[in-house]
Amino acid sequence: MDSARSSLGKLGKWGRGRLRLGASTTACQHLIPPVLREFKESFPEHASSLEPGDTQGMVAALLQHRIDLAVALDPGNEPQLEFHPLFTDELYFIAGAQHPWARSGRVERDEIPKQNYILYRQSSVTFRLVEEYFRRENMVLNTIIEVGRMEATKELVKLGLGISVLAPWIARQELDERSLVALPLGRRKLPRRWGVLHWRGKRLSLAEETFIGLCRTATQALQLPLPAV
Repeated sequence: MDSARSSLGKLGKWGRGRLRLGASTTACQHLIPPVLREFKESFPEHASSLEPGDTQGMVAALLQHRIDLAVALDPGNEPQLEFHPLFTDELYFIAGAQHPWARSGRVERDEIPKQNYILYRQSSVTFRLVEEYFRRENMVLNTIIEVGRMEATKELVKLGLGISVLAPWIARQELDERSLVALPLGRRKLPRRWGVLHWRGKRLSLAEETFIGLCRTATQALQLPLPAV
């Protein structure tokens, strides 16, 4: 990020402008703040706005011309939009420290459908990916509690009210503190692609290109190996 700042330090003289951003709630909390800080140092005269929402909400906002760029998961078949990949993560079971799987360090396959699950909202790309993954495993998950905030999801899991399916980087602090434990879903992995979306064929402004570049720099660390379990 320091090298990106030094190479872009003179761009503030390009004058005033506007950058309307959208981002998933996870990106708003974990990815966007340092990127926006660097962007404002490069473009101090630019006005920027940020609209939070899930990936489908970001797609709608782009198609309705409410935002210029969106940081979100790959929405799949959206022919009107272009997707610039940033990084790929992997979903894991996330359990509280006192859960039997956490204590044994292994997942009992026949117990998977019997667990209570605390998952992000049903309309989200992540929920669809999780549902499709277990359908291919010939499993139907038991009780599902839908939650609209990742922080609430982690707190409910810590309280022992169920387990979740998350990317470990979203719970990095809790995993380091051992209040939560990450366990692989199974032999098959469940990856997700993160990136920046905009209208296909759109000619990007200097500010938009810079923002995408800063996003790439900020997410490089997320390509590091996931924590051992």
